[in-house]
Amino acid sequence: MNGNTMLECVSYLLIAIGVMAFLVSTITQVIKSWPGLSKLPTSAVVIVLSLVLCPTAFVAVMDWLKLPITWYMIFACILVAFAVALIAMDGWERLREIWNRTGYKNKKL
Repeated sequence: MNGNTMLECVSYLLIAIGVMAFLVSTITQVIKSWPGLSKLPTSAVVIVLSLVLCPTAFVAVMDWLKLPITWYMIFACILVAFAVALIAMDGWERLREIWNRTGYKNKKL
């Protein structure tokens, strides 16, 4: 595998993680807005959603591409699901902290 192919695969993986984290965050907010479900711990909802959505999306994409699925791909997908959950739970706060450290805060004119 040459460097360009490796970089392309890593780029696709990062895009997939970002899209999945966005979907998990959005679905979590919708679930938490339903009456009676606001008492659920957000972190538990995010982890369960990640562990359900990531392997489901992976299997759907592999089926669409007509590629075989092996056990270690599912194992890697579950590991990536935990990374997606971490980003969905804590990613926006960390992004806001980085933005605030850059000095581009809202300045009044």
